[in-house]
Amino acid sequence: MNVPENLKYTEDHEWARVEGKVAYVGITDHAQQELGDIVYVELPDIDTEVEKDEEATSIESVKAAAPVNSPVSGKIVKVNEDLEDEAELVNKDAYAAYIFAVEMSDPSELDSLMDAAAYKKFLGK
Repeated sequence: MNVPENLKYTEDHEWARVEGKVAYVGITDHAQQELGDIVYVELPDIDTEVEKDEEATSIESVKAAAPVNSPVSGKIVKVNEDLEDEAELVNKDAYAAYIFAVEMSDPSELDSLMDAAAYKKFLGK
């Protein structure tokens, strides 16, 4: 299973890639494998305020629908419009297919997320 070293992870299987004050958010390789074939990604509205660990949007697969929580608080500043027509990009490369980006209001919240080693341990590897 792919767990990139440069990302932060949540117990709900979201990842965050930090670039300055912005965190790009998606679901992990583990999550997309559990969900199966992704058929729809609901993109949140830009300028929406999100809170850490609260549902920001959802993703649907042939098996189930699942919430996508924001790993940090802030304002959504970007969404991955490619997913509107190609939701399966999440299955092809979960770490390249971010869902939304948040301008963080409190970057210290990143400290509560897991690094790759902790996430692998959490998964029971």
